[in-house]
Amino acid sequence: MWLLLLVLLAFAILYRWNRQRKMLKNLADKYVLITGCDSGFGNHLAKSLDKQGMQVLAACLTNTGAEALKKEASSRLQTVILDVTDSQSVKSAVLWVTGIVGDTGLWGLVNNAGTTIPSAPNEWLTKEDFWKVLNVNLLGTIDVTLALLPLIRKSRGRIINMSSVMGRLAFIGGGYSISRHGVEAFSDSLRRELQPFGVRVSVIEPTTYRTPATDLKATLESIHAIWNKCPKHIQTSYGQQYFLDYCKIIRHKLSKCNPHVSQVTDCMEHALTAVYPWTRYSAGWKTKLFYLPLSYFPTVVSDYLLRHSFSRPKFSDSIN
Repeated sequence: MWLLLLVLLAFAILYRWNRQRKMLKNLADKYVLITGCDSGFGNHLAKSLDKQGMQVLAACLTNTGAEALKKEASSRLQTVILDVTDSQSVKSAVLWVTGIVGDTGLWGLVNNAGTTIPSAPNEWLTKEDFWKVLNVNLLGTIDVTLALLPLIRKSRGRIINMSSVMGRLAFIGGGYSISRHGVEAFSDSLRRELQPFGVRVSVIEPTTYRTPATDLKATLESIHAIWNKCPKHIQTSYGQQYFLDYCKIIRHKLSKCNPHVSQVTDCMEHALTAVYPWTRYSAGWKTKLFYLPLSYFPTVVSDYLLRHSFSRPKFSDSIN
C-alpha cells in the first residue's frame, strides 16, 4: 500500500514538473509592459526579457531611471514615464502602449512598482502614512490593470502581480502588508473573472530581497522620523528602549536580505513564458520552507514565532 502511494506521488511530481517546463514559442512578437523599472526586480526583468528577444515596454518613474535602463538594453526596449498613483499618467501610458501594440494586443503586464516606506508599529502611524503605501502597491496596481485589460484580453495574455509573503502573514505594521493582502484578493477575483477570456493571472510572493525597497538607511531614517512625530503619550507607553530594539531588529532583518533577485524575476519570467504558469510563485527557499508553512499553523504558533524577537513595550510591563 505504501509503495503504491509513493509511486503515485512520484508520478504526480514528475507529471507536474514536466508540465511546468513547457515553454511558449515565438516570444519575439509578444509585448510585455513592466512597471517600476527604474531599479530592483523590474529593472532586472526588463533587461532579462530584452536579452531573450521579447518586446519590452519598461515603465519608469523617472527620466533618469529610463535613460539608465536604455543604455543597458537593446534598441528594442522602449521606455515610458509612469506614476502609477496618477490616473492621468496611467491614461497617457495606456495610449502610448496602444499605439505600439496595435491589433496585436498586450501579452504581458507585470505590476511590479511598489514601496515599503513608511512601515512601523501601526499606532505610530497616521492615515496618510498608510495611504502612501496603499496608493502605490494596491490602488496603482488596480488602476494600471483595469486600464490595460482590453489590450490583454485581445492577446489572451498574462497578468503578473507583485505581492509578498506578507500578503499571507502580516508581521510588520503599516500599509505594506495590507496592500499585499489586497493584491492577493484582487488577483484571485481577477483570475476567476478573466479565465473565460483565456487570460492567466499569477501572483509573486517573495520574502525580502536586496533592492532599493529594502534599503537599510532609508528605512531607518523613516522609522526615526515617524517615532519623532509620535505623540508624547505613545512614546511614553512604548518607551525609548522599545524603539531602539525595534530599530535593531529591522537593521538585522534587512542586513539578511537575499541578494539573488533573479530568484524572483525567474518566477516572473516563467509566469510570462510558460505554457502552464503557476497561480502563485513562492520565491526563495525561506518562503517555501518557513513562511508558507507557517501561514497554515495555528495562530498561537505563528504569533509566537513572529513576535518573540520583539521586546515588550514599557507600559505593558507596568500593567502585568
